Amino acid sequence: MIHTRICEILDIRYPILQGGMAWVATAGLAAAVSNAGGLGIIGSGNAPGEVVEREIVKAKELTDRPFGVNVMMLSPFVDQVMEVIIRHRVRVVTTGAGNPGKYIGDLKGVGAKVIPVVPSIALAKRMQSVGADALIAEGTEAGGHVGELTTMCLVPQVVDAVDIPVIAAGGVADGRGLVAALALGAEGVQMGTRFVCSQECTVHQNYKEALINAGDRDAIVSGRSTGHPVRSLRNKLTREFERLERSGAPAGELERLGAGKLKDAVVDGNTLAGSVMAGQIAGLISDIKTVDEIIKGMFDEAGDVLKNTAKILGR
Repeated sequence: MIHTRICEILDIRYPILQGGMAWVATAGLAAAVSNAGGLGIIGSGNAPGEVVEREIVKAKELTDRPFGVNVMMLSPFVDQVMEVIIRHRVRVVTTGAGNPGKYIGDLKGVGAKVIPVVPSIALAKRMQSVGADALIAEGTEAGGHVGELTTMCLVPQVVDAVDIPVIAAGGVADGRGLVAALALGAEGVQMGTRFVCSQECTVHQNYKEALINAGDRDAIVSGRSTGHPVRSLRNKLTREFERLERSGAPAGELERLGAGKLKDAVVDGNTLAGSVMAGQIAGLISDIKTVDEIIKGMFDEAGDVLKNTAKILGR
């Protein structure tokens, strides 16, 4: 058993969080991860408060275990979503794309644990100073919106810079990745792409098959010129992004090109011209399993890796 401060803080068996992926991280997936011993996360994305509320209510019907909601601070509905979270006393809130500082007092007032996603040391220190309970240090290997530092470089630097627990994200899909994250000083991991290829995930089958068929170099970054780069699988959409960026197109034109494309892929199955957000770890995924099989298999493998490492070290 791998037991860390994250397990204690979040009241979970395994120190693993499911990524709060917009359009992907539904109540059903979140509840399945929580029931399997991890922490499931509902992804609010740019959804209004009433949509997020329906997912929270559904998750409460599906599990009696802790679960969380991921809040994108750039969402036009962030105030609504935070009000819903506070009213329903959601136990964990992860945040991205901004500073949740002004909401932390109210969240903690209802007992919520606040865990921001950070791509840099500076933001990690700032989040600790405003009262974050833990941090998710996400490397550029992750899917969706990404920073510049790799997980291998970012995690140990964040661990050294703060006193609160750090969760590693980006490039983790199995027990080997978990052990590597622990070796870097993390006390847990967050996985997104691997959970997309679970039976409980409701994304279109085309999306899952695109991940399974992906190679090691297929998850690329587009939109760097907008200041909000996104990692997704190479397809017609990414090629159009590349063409526009090479031509010096303004950020507004690129943002219009990407608008609604994630839903096109996730819901409608348009993986040729939609945004198939995925991490670089997609090349490691070759099957679809239940969430329970993914988590238990991951920790069984981690145990074997630790035993083999001990043998190599002569212990």
